[in-house]
Amino acid sequence: MQEPHNTARTEPTVVAAMWRGLDIFRPTAWVYALYSAFARHPGMARPWLAWLVLGVLGAWTVGVALYHSRTARVLGIELALACVAILSTRLVDTPEVIVAGARTLPGLWPAAAVVGWAVLRGWRTGMLAAFLVGVADLLEVGVATQTALDTSTVNNIVILVLLGGCIGYCADLSRDGHAALSEALRVQAEVRERDRLARTVHDGVLQTLSLIHRRGSDLGGGAGELAALAADQERLLRALVSRVPGAPAPGDSHLAAGAVGQVDLRSVLGRYADRAVNVIPPAGPVLMAASVAEELAAAVSAALDNVRLHAGADAQAWILIEDKGRDVTVTIRDNGVGVPAGRLAEAAISGRMGMTDSIVGRMGDLGGTTTFESRPGAGTCLELTVSKNGSEP
Repeated sequence: MQEPHNTARTEPTVVAAMWRGLDIFRPTAWVYALYSAFARHPGMARPWLAWLVLGVLGAWTVGVALYHSRTARVLGIELALACVAILSTRLVDTPEVIVAGARTLPGLWPAAAVVGWAVLRGWRTGMLAAFLVGVADLLEVGVATQTALDTSTVNNIVILVLLGGCIGYCADLSRDGHAALSEALRVQAEVRERDRLARTVHDGVLQTLSLIHRRGSDLGGGAGELAALAADQERLLRALVSRVPGAPAPGDSHLAAGAVGQVDLRSVLGRYADRAVNVIPPAGPVLMAASVAEELAAAVSAALDNVRLHAGADAQAWILIEDKGRDVTVTIRDNGVGVPAGRLAEAAISGRMGMTDSIVGRMGDLGGTTTFESRPGAGTCLELTVSKNGSEP
């Protein structure tokens, strides 16, 4: 029956404050009900029953205050006690007193059960508890007097329903906000830990692999194969330590069409890194809409295809990612043979639409821009700039 005492520590501050307020309201309402019964004691038909009912409510109030029980079972019993106490008014008071508009025997005490359910389970359950208490009020007035419903009873029922709905809604909002904050703090902690590990790996393992790559490439032969393996491991490790929670892992398949949410562009473009392609990301995550990242990655892939086909067998490419706040700029640069003037126009006329459709067209659909610069023998530079959320109205 008793809920663990540390449960309240996991509740939002607002909800915990509601529980403390309820712990104060319950005994206060019971004392007021006791005072009201004492004031009209001479006119009661069965005063001994009134003291018995109030004694049970008092014992329950003390027990809840001592054990701080806030489970559905406890609140269900409390709601039942509240309804029984209201109906007992039929036996405690005479019909004449009830017709005159006297308060029910428990007075405000049943509101504690309504508030308790609202805080525990939200506004829907709070309004349902208020409805049950209202039914008890209607039965107490209608069955006891067989007269028309008085205005005060209707007002009390409406107030209870509003009380259960409003307090329950506030509790729901508080819990939703608390959950969102907890998730944000968890992600932030993961990002900080990842950044710490990334610095450690960069200062040790990545620098060692980079040194092996350079020295092995200079030595050639068997050392060259070792250098190539070191370069591959360096690439995979860089992609791994640059991940953020929810981003695709290195080697994952391409983003599904129509993907939603946000991804880290560093991880998306990190897949293209290999012996001939170097990805240069910023230190922090570059979060953007997944659908935009998908199209941007497709444009980068088309640009790399052009490098492989036209830049020369030994050409190297570099992908530079720049986070400019609202926008992202991706620069693809190579040290290949370059593109002669007029070659792109000739390719478009002859039906080869790789640059026009796969790159410029995609960026246009996203509301982005494409800048192309190339000279024969000096390589090619392609700059893609797009908003992180794509085209906006």
